[in-house]
Amino acid sequence: MSEAYSKSIINMALEYSTQNNLNLQSGVYVSLTGPTLETLAEYGYIRAIGGDAVGMSTAPEVIVANHMGLKCFGVSVITDLGVPGKIKKVTHEEIMEVAELNKQKLSNIFCHIISQITT
Repeated sequence: MSEAYSKSIINMALEYSTQNNLNLQSGVYVSLTGPTLETLAEYGYIRAIGGDAVGMSTAPEVIVANHMGLKCFGVSVITDLGVPGKIKKVTHEEIMEVAELNKQKLSNIFCHIISQITT
């Protein structure tokens, strides 16, 4: 499972985001068990191993989907940059607020990808 995420679907999402002025980026997602929020030391470790984003979901589902032969695409809304000097304590409520603010953008990306795959 060296390529868990479909490059063709990633490219569809990146192309759509460029055409629609959305700030979508690709990178390395590090999945940790939760429910926890990362410490300064954990952020340092994640950067040291090449991680760009961290979360508590996505990876288990992607592992199962890959074992079933399904193409996968993952997207996350970043709520805390985890950058030294800019790290702030984030609450679950703030995370949910950011998700709410971005749900339509995510929905549009997924609808576009689904329309491309099914045509």
